[in-house]
Amino acid sequence: MYLSVFNRKIGRISILYNFLENNKAFSVIRKNSTVLVMDPAEQAKKAAACKAVDDHIKKNCSIGIGSGSTIIYAVEHLASKIKKEGLVISCVPTSIQAKQLIRQYKLYLSDLEECPELDFVFDGADEVDSNLTLIKGGGGCLTQEKIVASCTQNLIILADHRKDSKVLGEKWTKGIPVEVIPMAYVPIKKRLESMGGIAELRMAKAKAGPIVTDNGNFILDWKFSPLENADWKLIDQKITYFPGVVDTGLFVGMASKVYFGHPDGTVIIKNREA
Repeated sequence: MYLSVFNRKIGRISILYNFLENNKAFSVIRKNSTVLVMDPAEQAKKAAACKAVDDHIKKNCSIGIGSGSTIIYAVEHLASKIKKEGLVISCVPTSIQAKQLIRQYKLYLSDLEECPELDFVFDGADEVDSNLTLIKGGGGCLTQEKIVASCTQNLIILADHRKDSKVLGEKWTKGIPVEVIPMAYVPIKKRLESMGGIAELRMAKAKAGPIVTDNGNFILDWKFSPLENADWKLIDQKITYFPGVVDTGLFVGMASKVYFGHPDGTVIIKNREA
């Protein structure tokens, strides 16, 4: 009997250890007992996500669900709010990841055929400048994200404070993603580099070869030096004119609000100027 009890305790300890090893959102503090503490960056993301959902979801509506780590907290909080308040919310995903998240939390999965106009879209960003111009697409879903964002007047961006920059490229150094038709990636790479900086084909980590988007395309990451007075609207237009470019990760004049979360739970809200 004692051996059986001992084995069960060892089993529980092993499960806890494996969970902590595989869950980077938590750290362990050992004093008199083991305490789970959420990582400060995750605390900031959760604060921004929960505040944004509470500020905007007050009645039945249709929304877009973006991609990325911060959106997980938004969907989790949204599911709790729907259950508590009996709301009916149609959710349009921007990616396979977002679709799986909607299904996981048993939310109503919709699409742009059913909901071509959305009340709100909640999404993340890789970087936000002082004009609320965004770099998005670090996760490779930039085209779907831009399509869904174009279907609302209220694109709500959720991010932690580290994404807040004065100019693009100040903190996000991985470049602006450009989704391209595979056969055109070399000519487009050369044209991007003729504008300055370098353009790199994004390579996969879990397989050999380049990343392939949900649309079956490649991604070029255009890296550049931070520019104080860049006309990002003009730059975005110029890039999208290149034959073979599907879209870019530049979101100019699209975000209506950005919620920047901090580890202490405070949230700074920045609004687009009229």
